[in-house]
Amino acid sequence: MTGTRGKRAHHRVRTPAIVVVAFLVLLTTGAGWLYLKLNGNISTFDAGGLSDDRPGAGVAGQNVLVIGSDSRAGGNSGLGGGEGDVGRSDTAFLLHVYGDRKHAIGVSIPRDTLVDIPPCKLPDGGWTAGRTRAMFNSAFSVGESAKGNPACTQNTVEKLTGLRVDHTIVVDFEGFSSMTSAVGGVQVCVPKDVYQGDLNPNLGSRGDLLFPKGQQSVSGQKALDYVRVRHGLGDGSDIGRIQRQQAFVSGMIKKVRSQGFNPTTLLPLADAATKSLTVDPGLGSADKLLSFAMSLKNIDLHDIKFITVPWRYEGDRVDIIRPEADALWASLKADRTLDGRDAGKKTGKPGGGDGRPSAAAAQADTPVAGGGARVSVVNGTTVTGLAARAATALKDHGFTVTGATTADDQDQSTTVITFGPGQADRARALTRLFPGAYVRGDAADGIKVTLGRDYADEPSAPPSPSPSAATPGTLSSDVTGTARSADDDPCANLSYG
Repeated sequence: MTGTRGKRAHHRVRTPAIVVVAFLVLLTTGAGWLYLKLNGNISTFDAGGLSDDRPGAGVAGQNVLVIGSDSRAGGNSGLGGGEGDVGRSDTAFLLHVYGDRKHAIGVSIPRDTLVDIPPCKLPDGGWTAGRTRAMFNSAFSVGESAKGNPACTQNTVEKLTGLRVDHTIVVDFEGFSSMTSAVGGVQVCVPKDVYQGDLNPNLGSRGDLLFPKGQQSVSGQKALDYVRVRHGLGDGSDIGRIQRQQAFVSGMIKKVRSQGFNPTTLLPLADAATKSLTVDPGLGSADKLLSFAMSLKNIDLHDIKFITVPWRYEGDRVDIIRPEADALWASLKADRTLDGRDAGKKTGKPGGGDGRPSAAAAQADTPVAGGGARVSVVNGTTVTGLAARAATALKDHGFTVTGATTADDQDQSTTVITFGPGQADRARALTRLFPGAYVRGDAADGIKVTLGRDYADEPSAPPSPSPSAATPGTLSSDVTGTARSADDDPCANLSYG
């Protein structure tokens, strides 16, 4: 993919989304005093920009959208980011953490993919008209703000995949640079010698050698140069760069795991990671990030996979191959791994190994039954009587409502369900009564539902239809054959073309 965009491409850093690594780091940073420091680092974006027409929750697992931002705003200006102060994103992947918390997969979406972008909220409060066949990365720049538009990108991914995105995370490349330095560098592999002219085709000469062929450790600016280089390797496309970025993320995860729980390394890394993050309100504090990190700690390196959404060239753009992509989205929604296994069953065999639907799938088809579980309801809006309305619905389904009150903050846009120890399954079942709700763990006992404007607008709305209605089954070898595991050789399968 060349042309005018190719001439500008060298200005933009394709930041690999290594935020997952930062979550693992937070596992060791539970001290109260450190929470205060890390909390002050984290920024959140306005969830009021999320669509009112969102997919329902899948049968299990969580979906986290990870976006790399390359704005030149702030400390990013000296690192070769995008032109001007407009937030840009040319790297994104959807991370699915399976319900067994022993498997995860990151699905990369190329920046040039032609997609439909739904209406998105502007900084002045207005909304754009929807667009068709637009470049995927343009969603993040809607509104042309320095922080970008994470909600617009999330809306676009949900429309594209039919999957509900539980959380969205944006990492800027200043923080990425600091993270790679904090761990002492990451092992990467370069398939051939790379020169300055490969990084910047407008240099007019080959320039100095940036990376010699072979394995080497990179950090800071060198790490940025590695993940942004595009020309002179493979066919010079963004697809090849995505594969190298996936290899880099794998190397980063391996490096952090190999160092163990070493505060000398982990505390600077946690500080750098949280400084670089902009997250949805559901992850907007250190304890919320820690709760999510706890769900990742038992995933073996071999069971962390990376793939790219099935694609083909459409001129100098990328089109998604629908049958294969729809099967992939359907498999993730049903919580099936790439080989068709039900991640929620200990047998590891498709459909639980006995031909019957998985327990999670069967639960999705049965009525919601509270079984007396205790739930408190809080009205996070200015709509009078909303908590009482929700309380009635909960009682009708067998829940015990312990209270129906009004929140101090009555500007809640999205309903949030929090749950304590042992209540995860019941909390997830509640998403069928509160479609579109965020679900997250909490230190408190029981379950709490904080109602947002989404429930006020559609108090009994069913989950919206999705393009991933295809029956999950065995995925094609074109999809599974290109998967990278986090423990793969860093020199394997590096560059398309």
